Amino acid sequence: MYVHETKIRIRYGETDQMGYVYYGNYAQFFEIGRVETLRSLGFSYKAIEDQGIMLPVADLHIRYLKPALYDDLITIRTKIIGIPTAKIEFTYEIFNETDVLLTTASTTLVFVKKETMRPTSPPADLVKKLAALIY
Repeated sequence: MYVHETKIRIRYGETDQMGYVYYGNYAQFFEIGRVETLRSLGFSYKAIEDQGIMLPVADLHIRYLKPALYDDLITIRTKIIGIPTAKIEFTYEIFNETDVLLTTASTTLVFVKKETMRPTSPPADLVKKLAALIY
């Protein structure tokens, strides 16, 4: 498993009338974690797309434990679970500044060829990099 952390501050527009982060915004936080995790490995979504590969989300599971609040500095801990095949799995934990676990989640994304939108193998250099780090 590969782990990366990203910090972001909660903006006013991301909260509801109670001052809690609106539940729909969490998917964007997970995307930020995912994009920055891949970037930390030397891969960008753009570079992967330039190779003719897209990464649609196949599933998303979220468990809300405690609310994130306006102006909180949150940490998104993103883990890549295993070596990707035609899919890649991520798990997430969001913590507040006092290290309280607020939310857990997981996503599965599928590598698909841009022209056909059919499943394909992940980029070989991504598999090689993760294999070196995980094993």
